[in-house]
Amino acid sequence: MLLNTYLIFNGDCRAAFEFYQRCLGGEIVALHPYSEAPEECAQDVPPEHLDKIMHARLVVDGQVLMGSDTTPACPAPYEGIKGAHVSISVDTPEEAERIFPALADNGSVVMPLEETFWALRFGMLVDRFGVSWMINCEREEAP
Repeated sequence: MLLNTYLIFNGDCRAAFEFYQRCLGGEIVALHPYSEAPEECAQDVPPEHLDKIMHARLVVDGQVLMGSDTTPACPAPYEGIKGAHVSISVDTPEEAERIFPALADNGSVVMPLEETFWALRFGMLVDRFGVSWMINCEREEAP
């Protein structure tokens, strides 16, 4: 089993995934706009949304982050991404110190990246696209 995070955006999925690739590395292996969908799948998508992303997939060190843009055809109104965080566990404090400010650029820091009783570094932020992140570099467990 593989659990993936799937994020829904309100028209800025392409920009978000290009940003995540710059921050995290990896490779965008899918970035498909609605215009590439078969007609029966995109028939309810207004012409002004055909350039929006139907499916995005970023692979980083074997881990997958996916997402898409909502459209007016979606039965539920877009209310932002809430109630969850994307959690990244890294091996070194240096990696945490590289990723945290990159993701926080033009976003907001919820909890600064710092040492805690369980982690060498832990911090929380909301990025410029409204996605909540937790960056964690755990302490080595005692034998």
